[in-house]
Amino acid sequence: MAMPKEQFFLILISFSSLIYPSQSRLSYDYYSKSCPNFNKIIQETVTTKQITSPSTAAGTLRLFFHDCLPNGCDASILISSTPFNSAERDADINLSLPGDAFDLVTRAKTALELSCPNTVSCADILATATRDLVTMVGGPYYNVLLGRKDYRISKSSYVEGNLPRPTMPMSKIISLFAAKGFSVQEMVALSGAHTIGFSHCKEFKSYLYNDTHYNQRFAQALRNACADYPKNPTLSVFNDIMTPNNFDNVYFDNLGKGLGLLESDHGLYNNPITNPFVQIYAKDEKKFLSGFCKSHGEAKCLWIKTGRRGEIRRRCDAIN
Repeated sequence: MAMPKEQFFLILISFSSLIYPSQSRLSYDYYSKSCPNFNKIIQETVTTKQITSPSTAAGTLRLFFHDCLPNGCDASILISSTPFNSAERDADINLSLPGDAFDLVTRAKTALELSCPNTVSCADILATATRDLVTMVGGPYYNVLLGRKDYRISKSSYVEGNLPRPTMPMSKIISLFAAKGFSVQEMVALSGAHTIGFSHCKEFKSYLYNDTHYNQRFAQALRNACADYPKNPTLSVFNDIMTPNNFDNVYFDNLGKGLGLLESDHGLYNNPITNPFVQIYAKDEKKFLSGFCKSHGEAKCLWIKTGRRGEIRRRCDAIN
């Protein structure tokens, strides 16, 4: 029997809570005494931001993923570069991370510093805000383990080769995730994050004229939508054109109809190793949700920092 839908976002818990028992100081009520209004402040900040900027949920989920996959869920993605150091956020693949996601964390941190100074980590803010946002756009509520610390190091050189690119061959994407301990099925389940959000035209425009995997009417619509690129590099299209604001399995169903947006989306459907899992998830949303959960139930490679391995930053964009 499939796991209940509420377990779907255990993936995000696992992104933010891989722990070794001897090192862990995490708990669900970590701030109950030191910052009793923590959840309330995060919820209020998230609600205001999402209502004002509806793309915040997808942007924050992407920011969270880009923080976690290279070297752990430690808020190192939030640190700004200096004249002496090029930080993760300035790596080529991270330059398109949306400003709304960074702004959300900054707003939450400012409010929390006023309520309980030098207490809440930026890593916990990002993890909890992501949870609250996916709940707002249709995902279930889930508990987040808290008490992680912020990493003191952020280098753009750490990023290359540790995040998948939409133009990568599927074999290379499989290898990238395998190197971090993920099976093919887990990798396919993770790709379901494309059920929300959008991609810029630069990520797919060059394929629109010679890739026969696109539905031709869809390809023409994309060519029209991106007609002013590169004059306007901000042009973008929803990853899931059918239900762009809902967490569901329609993304996988789209792939079989030629409605995948990115080359990596087509790769999922056309690769004989990944296609069976795409078919399973397209037919059964419960299996997709269950698979998304299971893919991080074993959480093999996404380290968090606790104790002296990190710090509580006063500002999320700068090391103390």
